[in-house]
Amino acid sequence: MCGIVGIIEPPGQRVERDAVEAMNTAIFHRGPDDGGIFCDGEAGIGMRRLSIIDVEGGRQPIHNEDRTVWTVFNGEIYNYRELRQDLERKGHRFETHTDTETLVHLYEEYGVRGFEQLRGMYAFAIWDSKERSLLLVRDRIGIKPLYYARLGGRFIFGSELKALFCVKGFPFRLNPSAIQEYLSLLYVPGPNTVFEGV
Repeated sequence: MCGIVGIIEPPGQRVERDAVEAMNTAIFHRGPDDGGIFCDGEAGIGMRRLSIIDVEGGRQPIHNEDRTVWTVFNGEIYNYRELRQDLERKGHRFETHTDTETLVHLYEEYGVRGFEQLRGMYAFAIWDSKERSLLLVRDRIGIKPLYYARLGGRFIFGSELKALFCVKGFPFRLNPSAIQEYLSLLYVPGPNTVFEGV
């Protein structure tokens, strides 16, 4: 199943590793095989992994060759082998056999436009340490869950709402229209959630 989490603090502030670890612990059940966290100044990303592809070598977060691009990933990229072959021909060096590593090299080579080539079901985060920017990507159909919110100048995300609950200052304000939708439809249509601002 796997799951991802993260916090981006306002510029000039450092992320607290403990806060990212708390989010990651909240989704332990999504990936009991492995977990990892990467913190870089204002950014902290984490993930829980259910090991399927490259069980031994696929630990996340995964980075590019010079460790300037990092990713945490939930899902599966069906065409990663073809993408990898193309990227290797262009000079990229891979350390693992996972579909996840394809993402950092694809971003390095083509930028955001590279993700148009992906076929699969996924939600992932890319942290670009040179640009100091976070990119969240989800498959076109929205198979893999991804929740996010702004708390003042802070940006938080996770594969489950309960990961966001761990962040100090989460407001827990119910969204009345979403509750009404749930009672009428037995689900909450996106982009709403039962909490305002998420």
